[in-house]
Amino acid sequence: MTGPDTPLAADTPGPSGGVTSAVVVGAGYAGLTAATELAARGVDVTVLEARDRVGGRAYGLRVSADGWADAGAAYLGDRHTELHALMAELDLKATPTTMDGASRFALGSEASTRDGRFPPLNAVALGDLFERLDDLTATVRPDAPWLTPGAEELDLLTAREWAERHLTHPDARLFFPLFLGEMMAADPARVSMLHVAFYLRSGGGLRYLNAFEGGAQQDRIDGGAHQVCERLAARLGPRVRLGEPVLAVHQDDEGVTVRSARGEYRADVAVMALPPLLADAVDYRPGLPVRRASDRTARGCAVKVHLVYPAPYWRDHGLSGWSVNAEGPLLSTVDDSPAGAGVGVLTGFVTGAEAHRYAALDPREQRSTAVEQATRLFPMLPEPVGFHVTDWVNDPYSKGCYAALFGPGDWLRHGPTLTEPHLRVHWAGTETSTEFFGLLEGAVRSGRRVAAEVLARP
Repeated sequence: MTGPDTPLAADTPGPSGGVTSAVVVGAGYAGLTAATELAARGVDVTVLEARDRVGGRAYGLRVSADGWADAGAAYLGDRHTELHALMAELDLKATPTTMDGASRFALGSEASTRDGRFPPLNAVALGDLFERLDDLTATVRPDAPWLTPGAEELDLLTAREWAERHLTHPDARLFFPLFLGEMMAADPARVSMLHVAFYLRSGGGLRYLNAFEGGAQQDRIDGGAHQVCERLAARLGPRVRLGEPVLAVHQDDEGVTVRSARGEYRADVAVMALPPLLADAVDYRPGLPVRRASDRTARGCAVKVHLVYPAPYWRDHGLSGWSVNAEGPLLSTVDDSPAGAGVGVLTGFVTGAEAHRYAALDPREQRSTAVEQATRLFPMLPEPVGFHVTDWVNDPYSKGCYAALFGPGDWLRHGPTLTEPHLRVHWAGTETSTEFFGLLEGAVRSGRRVAAEVLARP
């Protein structure tokens, strides 16, 4: 077996099917998983990446001499079996998300402290909200959401409209958009209710997705999630080409020509491992029978803020670093301090409509408003020694994070062709996975799926 950074051998046996060469567009989790699996089977692979780094929506941020934080995708749980297997293969370890201590909530006029993560809101109202979401989620067909009973009505209904119809208690109406922001970086006005229900079902259910211990947010990758992509790319070596945004994919009877900003590449097939909004911007000839996105498809609304301190001072006061807040910019915070790195890192999540507002501020206002809010929540904090803002809303090579948000009608329009190849063009990315959609696990699974599809071509 090769080690984590061992280049794939040049004399790997050739593929058993009809594909001998492939261009993979996108060097995130999905693209690099697909590329390494194809290369291991003898396919001549070239990976084109628009950025000057690999990783896509997994982006490592150095917060100390030997400490990293995840400025993009971060969390994983025990059900994320493909990711765990890949980490083991690459000699990467998981580290628990620290949640020991009390939580802070600013959901009214004053902030409060309480044990656990359940907010100081009407328990009956929130119980009704979660029960309604559970009941709806249980009806979704995870393999084909567009075939869910009542799919048309649900897909044309926004989450905001659903809340207006079904949530009567003000506490439930207050908490619902905060919940959607934390779970899927969604603005309720821009996402279909079928997509919300599918997202929860795909990710393992509301309680699993929302949980740290025993849930989807239980662990992080020690040293940062970006390492998976760096180690996969090291195996591929010069076959990964950075700074090459793809402009066009043209097909004929013999193969595909992929044109980037720097040149042209000829292959048997192309694998497009891009978010739908980016994939749609490429010039395809012949043209796509169905677009990858619509004018209702929204960007995931997320900005991540990292406040770095000499130590995680909140722990000395019995606090976990977790907070939930009705007003921004930081709608939630979590302790992301890297183990043994000698610093404390408080990560703030700016999501939903608040993400667009915050992203439009100048850097001084971004810092002052975030630091002021963090200090109100955790009065023991000094001025941070480091401050970082990662704006995924306006990132040109992601167009949102955690994942694209399917708007009204999107599942009915695009669902049936989400993974269907367009002649010699195949699709990957977490948005093409009906298992763990929007998560790192979904991206890995989509990469494995698309590699199998390519290898099975005659």
